[in-house]
Amino acid sequence: MTTATGDRRSHLDDLVAAGRLDELARHLRVNLGSSTTDEAVRRALRGLSREQMVELIRVLAAAVPPSSRMSWREQDLVRELARRLPEDVSATVAAELLAFAVRNPNAMPPAALATLVRRAHPDGNPPDEVRKLVQDRSGESPHLRQLLADLVGPSVRRGDPWADRILADLPGLEPAWTKLVGHASTATSARPSADWRRGAEALLSTMEAARVRAVLGDWVATATRTPHRQPDPLNADTLRGLLWVLEVVGPAPEQVRMLAALVEAMLRRLPGIGPASPKLANAAVGVLGRLDGEDALGQLARLVNRISYRGTLNEINKALAVRAEALGLSRDEIEELAVPDYGLTDVGRHTVRFAAGRAELEIQAGTVTVTWFTDAGRQVKSPPAAVRRDQPGELAELKAMVKELSAMLSAQSARLDGLFLARREWSAPVWRERYLDHPLVGTLARRLIWVVDGVPCGYADGVLRTVSDAEHVVGDAARVELWHPIGRPVPEVVAWREWLERHRVVQPFKQAHREVYLLTPAEEQTGTYSNRFAGHVLRQHQFHALAAARGWRDKLRLSVDDTYPPPVRELPRWGLRAEYWVEGVGDEYGVDTTESGAYLRLATDQVRFYPIDADSNWTHAWTGGYSASGGAWDNPEPVPALRLDQIPALVFSEIMRDVDLFVGVASIGNDPTWSDGGPQGRFRDYWASYSFGELSETARTRQQILTRLLPRLSVGARATIDGRFLVVRGDLRTYKIHLGSGNILMSPNDRYLCVVPARGAAAGAGTERQFLPFEGDGLLAVILSKAMLLADDSAITDPSITRQFEVA
Repeated sequence: MTTATGDRRSHLDDLVAAGRLDELARHLRVNLGSSTTDEAVRRALRGLSREQMVELIRVLAAAVPPSSRMSWREQDLVRELARRLPEDVSATVAAELLAFAVRNPNAMPPAALATLVRRAHPDGNPPDEVRKLVQDRSGESPHLRQLLADLVGPSVRRGDPWADRILADLPGLEPAWTKLVGHASTATSARPSADWRRGAEALLSTMEAARVRAVLGDWVATATRTPHRQPDPLNADTLRGLLWVLEVVGPAPEQVRMLAALVEAMLRRLPGIGPASPKLANAAVGVLGRLDGEDALGQLARLVNRISYRGTLNEINKALAVRAEALGLSRDEIEELAVPDYGLTDVGRHTVRFAAGRAELEIQAGTVTVTWFTDAGRQVKSPPAAVRRDQPGELAELKAMVKELSAMLSAQSARLDGLFLARREWSAPVWRERYLDHPLVGTLARRLIWVVDGVPCGYADGVLRTVSDAEHVVGDAARVELWHPIGRPVPEVVAWREWLERHRVVQPFKQAHREVYLLTPAEEQTGTYSNRFAGHVLRQHQFHALAAARGWRDKLRLSVDDTYPPPVRELPRWGLRAEYWVEGVGDEYGVDTTESGAYLRLATDQVRFYPIDADSNWTHAWTGGYSASGGAWDNPEPVPALRLDQIPALVFSEIMRDVDLFVGVASIGNDPTWSDGGPQGRFRDYWASYSFGELSETARTRQQILTRLLPRLSVGARATIDGRFLVVRGDLRTYKIHLGSGNILMSPNDRYLCVVPARGAAAGAGTERQFLPFEGDGLLAVILSKAMLLADDSAITDPSITRQFEVA
C-alpha cells in the first residue's frame, strides 16, 4: 500500500468517526475509483450508523442538479450505500430519495427501491413515473416483482396461452386471486424459499383449496399445449410460481400427470432456438420431485426414459436419487416400484364402467385398444351416445388414461431395453411382482425371454415355457435375469426365433433377433479403436436426439472458436466409458449451419473405450482432431484408450449397436431426396456408397427376417432376396430396394428411383399386415410398403413417381 493510499484511508476513517458527512461525500466522489471496490473503504463506511448512511446518500444526491444524472460510478457508490437503507425510513426522506431514483434509475438496489416506494406512498398509489421505474426494473428481484403486483396487478403479459387465460379469468375471480398471482410472479429462483412458501400459505389460508386446485389445473392445462415461441420471461416466472402454489395446495392425480406433460411441452424444440423453456420444464420436475406419493414418482420414472434434454434429465435423475435415498432403495428399484398400475385389474386389461355401457381396455403388442359395449352388452364402434352426452368428464378422463398408458408403455419399453447393460438379477417373487405379473410392465415382460436359474424361458399360453415348449415351474428361491443372445450357441438363438414365430410373440424390442457385434480382424489389428462406423455423414440434430435417447451425453457443435468433448456413454456398473468421435462438416454459414451457427452435419470417426474416470478427449470445432484432456494443444495425442479385447463382449456389442443405430437412422445416405449429393454435390459419392453399399448388422437382421417372411406375403411371388437388395418384379420395371437404406434402383441400368415414404397414418395405408417378431424397425415397414407399391407399378398414379418411369 502506497503512502498516498494510506493517507486517504486514514482521512476516510477520520471523517467517518467524526460524522462529517459533507466532507465525506466530497472525499468519496473525488476517489470514486476505490469507493466501491476497495474492501477497506467498504469496511470504513460500515462504521456509519444507518441514519448517517441515509444522510450521506441525501448529500450525494443533492450534489447532482435535478436536470442531470449521476455518472455510473456515482450510482454504483449510492447503490452500495443504499443496501443498508432502513425499512423505517421516514416518508419525507423516502419521497426525496425516490425522486432522485426516478432521475437516476439504476442508483438504488431493488430492495431499497421497494422500501422507498412503500414508505413514500403507503396508499399504494405512486405517480406514473414511479410505476414505470418499478415496471422497468421488476425483472431484477422478487421484491420489485411483488411491489409491481401490489401496485398494478400481476406481472402477466399477453401472448402465452396461460397468460391470456389468467388475464381473462382474473376479473371474474375473488381479489385474493390477484394477490396470489402477484405472489407467483415473484418466483425468480430455481426453487421456492421458505419465505416464499410461507407467503403462499398465508394467501391460501383465506381461499378454498378445492377451488384453488381447480383453477390452477385449468391454467396449467393451458400451458401444456405445444408452444410455438419462447415464453415471455415474466410469464414464465409467474407460471413457475403457480406450479409452486399447486405444490403447496396439493395437486390431484390428473394434475400430477399434467405436470409431466408440461415438462415435455416445454422441451419441444423451436426452429433455430432449441427447447422452448427448460426453466419451466425444470420447475415442473422440481415439483414432481418434492411431491410424495406414487403418482409423482411414476411420472418421474416415465420422464427419465422419454426426456433427452440433458439439463432437465439431470434434474429428473437427481429427484429419483433423492427419493431412492429417502426410501433406502437403489435407483433401479425406485424405477421398478414407480410404475403405476393405472387401475388395471389384470395384466394388460381394464374395464371402465359408465352409466350407459362400459369400455374395455386391452394392451396388445404395445398398443392400447378400447372396445365399447352398450349396457345391454352389445359391442359398438364408438362410445354410446348417452356416455358422450351425460358423462363427458369421465370420457375425457378415459381418453387421457389411454394416452398416458401409451406413453408409459413406450417409456417402460426403453427402460427394459436398457437392462441388458444393467447387470440386474431378481429373486423370483420380486420379478413376478415387478415384471411378469405387473398389470402394465407384464405386457412387455411376457414378450421377453428370461433366464430362470440358468434355464431360458418365454411366456406362452399362460405359463413360462422352455424353448421346447415344456412348462417351467419357478420356485420362490429361483434367480431371474434377462436373456441376451451374445455368448449363446447359434442353435439356441435360432430356436428362440422360431419359438417366437410359433407362438406369435411380438417382442417390444429386438432380443432374440438382437444384433451381436464381435471384434473384427480390422479391430483386432487397430487394437484400441474401431473404425467400423467411421467415414459417415450424419444429420447432427437427429444424431443428438438419438444419442440422448440411448443414454449418451452429447453437446451440439457450433461453428465457433470453441472445443468440444466427444459424445460419450458412461457405464458405471462396468467402470467404463465409450466415446464416438465426431466433427462438424463444412464452413459455409447458412448452408452447413443453422441460423444459430450449429452444424447441420457431422463426420464420424473412431469408437473408443476408457476407464470411466479417465481424462476426456477434446476437439476444436474448426480444426478437428482429438487431443488429451482440456484441449491443450501442446499435447496433441489423445488419451490412451483401452484395448478392445479387454472390453466385455456384452458391453462392446451393445455400444456398437448404439453406434450402428446412429448411423442407420441419422445418415444422409438414408434420405431418398439426397441423390444429388446435397450442397454443391459435395456428398454425392458418400450418398451413393451408403445408399447401396455393404449391409450393417441391423440390415443383415432385416435380410434374415425378410427371407423368412417373403413366402407368406402376397408380394412374395414377385420378390426375392439378392444379397444387399430386395428385388421386386413389377409390370413395367424390375426394382432393387437396398436393405440398409431403403433406397431404390430400377431397370434398365440401375437408374435411381426416388420414392419418399408417407408419414404418419398414411404411412401404413394399403400395407399388408404381417407378423413381425419385434417392434421398432420402421425401415423394415418402409421397405415392405415400397415393395408392395412397386410390384403393382402399372397402377401407380403419383406423378412424382410416374415421371421417373418416363425418363427411364
